Amino acid sequence: MVKLDYTKFVPSQGKLLLSEPFSTDPNFKRTVVLLASHNEEGSVGFVLNRPMDLKLDQIIDEFKGCKLPVWDGGPVQRDSLFYIHTLGDAIPDSVPIIGDLFWSGNFETVRALIKGKKIAENEIRLFVGYSGWAAKQLEDEIKRNSWLVAPASVDVVFGSEREKLWQEVLKSMGKDYSIIANFPENPQMN
Repeated sequence: MVKLDYTKFVPSQGKLLLSEPFSTDPNFKRTVVLLASHNEEGSVGFVLNRPMDLKLDQIIDEFKGCKLPVWDGGPVQRDSLFYIHTLGDAIPDSVPIIGDLFWSGNFETVRALIKGKKIAENEIRLFVGYSGWAAKQLEDEIKRNSWLVAPASVDVVFGSEREKLWQEVLKSMGKDYSIIANFPENPQMN
């Protein structure tokens, strides 16, 4: 039997959170969350492996014809659009996450880039909602074995196969994690 010490994991901006394998929380079951911000006030992240069956032009009329996909970022502020991107200074007021990965920034610039077709799907990810934690809440959830923490990269955020992202990130963490990556969602059905 594999016994993992979740308490060794420390969340920080630019890390990935992986839900524990048997989570029954419908918001986070087998999810990978990119931590865009983590500080003493709390944490903000975006679920990376929950594509919605929506395109941007289906949720915002002014983007008629824009087929950029929209993702489910989490259960908070589901009436708002958020984004992570690799454009850095090209979008004023962007907030660095890690390396060439940023979030937020001037929406007027994003609007112009999208309408001018000057932004590609591999440069921006659009989210409805986000995942949020109050001060120390995420640390408490990690102590209760709800989350694993892993390094992030632009390739993982934009390039990985979404349906298998949770398993692939676990496998990249080493042998013990590879074992749990293959656990069935419902062990009673095994």
